[in-house]
Amino acid sequence: MLVALFAHDKPGALPVRQENRPAHVDYLKSTGCVAQAGPLLDDDGQMCGSLVILDVADMTAAQSWADNDPYAKAGLFADVQLVAWNRVIG
Repeated sequence: MLVALFAHDKPGALPVRQENRPAHVDYLKSTGCVAQAGPLLDDDGQMCGSLVILDVADMTAAQSWADNDPYAKAGLFADVQLVAWNRVIG
């Protein structure tokens, strides 16, 4: 099952994102369930959130992945939404 994770950073949290980015990227690469991932950008081109496409067994697995993301553990996100996704192109 594909799940899109949309996360928006708390205001002013770019330093938290930058500090935790190496651990987050390692997590993305090591879990084996990330199909695509990248930061959301604000109008100035600064990172302000995340979009991650997970390939997992179910929503429980997606939630567990989200909860264990180093960004989440660092308190970076103002909100996180998990949405079942159907790939049509790509």
